[in-house]
Amino acid sequence: MTPELRIVHLDDDLAVVDKPAGLVVHPAPSHSGPTLVSELGDLLGGGDPERPGIVHRLDKDTSGLMVVARGPEALAALQGAVRAREVERHYLALAGGRLASRTGTIDAPIGRATRRRTRMAVAGAASREARTHFEVLELLPRESYVEARLETGRTHQIRAHFAAIGHPLVGDSTYGGKDRYGLGRQFLHAHRLAFRHPRTGAPLDFKSPLPADLAAALEAARGE
Repeated sequence: MTPELRIVHLDDDLAVVDKPAGLVVHPAPSHSGPTLVSELGDLLGGGDPERPGIVHRLDKDTSGLMVVARGPEALAALQGAVRAREVERHYLALAGGRLASRTGTIDAPIGRATRRRTRMAVAGAASREARTHFEVLELLPRESYVEARLETGRTHQIRAHFAAIGHPLVGDSTYGGKDRYGLGRQFLHAHRLAFRHPRTGAPLDFKSPLPADLAAALEAARGE
């Protein structure tokens, strides 16, 4: 059973939600089931009718925090903040292998892979600048538990970047990661989201703990 979508903050301008893995953000021709847009319904507003209020997105099998807008003014302001890199997005990930550096930046442009169109690739078609900063939180026997921070926000950025340096995320079969610990999805969780309120300017900072499946996988990885 898919965990429920959780609303962690709600006001007249925006909502911050904790998206479960398995939930698609907005409707698409290849998906006919429920979406974050359909689950939130009238709470959303502004922008494309197919994806109202969507400021940024998470992959279907990535869990964690997202901000959505409740009207066109908030949507424009929040999207502008994302473009200006004023929205902090931090993720927890389990990368295959042991990273040699405890901190670093992966600075490599990302575009659509030419052979597999469902993938993104470093130096792929129509590549755009992409930077991911990371810190190793724990070096485990066979993996590295890391916090990754997006400077840019390209599709599949963290997944493609860690695959490109030879450390694909655990469970990420699309990018060559091994499906260990019975996860059945990539170990990637958007655990912190910080930004200024689009109307008042007040600082907002939210955190989300690891969901149960990732927490269990991390404990198993520690015991290898």
